Amino acid sequence: MRAWIAMTPLLLAACTGSYQPKPLTPKQTADLDKALAGKVAGEKVSCINREPQTNLTVISDNVLLYKVNRRLVYKSELIGSCSGLTRGDIIIVRSFGSQMCRGDFTTTADRMSGMQSGACALGDFIPYRTPPQP
Repeated sequence: MRAWIAMTPLLLAACTGSYQPKPLTPKQTADLDKALAGKVAGEKVSCINREPQTNLTVISDNVLLYKVNRRLVYKSELIGSCSGLTRGDIIIVRSFGSQMCRGDFTTTADRMSGMQSGACALGDFIPYRTPPQP
């Protein structure tokens, strides 16, 4: 028990380190630009509804898009990096209720072995909407 107490400051220090996400590759940037083309960013929100089911698009190990419909897409930059997303690992979001929220714990798992490959948390959600036509 004392070992755990002695390690607590080290664990907390590791959690407060400055995480810097990898910059997007040119292909990831092009995919993001294509997915958000013609849409305008709105004010970020902390939670989005799970229903109706949203379609998930992985841009990188730390950027996700949730497509609600053709006019609305949410972009979330993960807190931390969920390694393996870009190679096709499964994302598992642990949230409660009918919403996914900033800080919801997320892991990734290898499709074949089921072994955990990464851990992160959801970030804020930035809505991108197609503006109304005049």
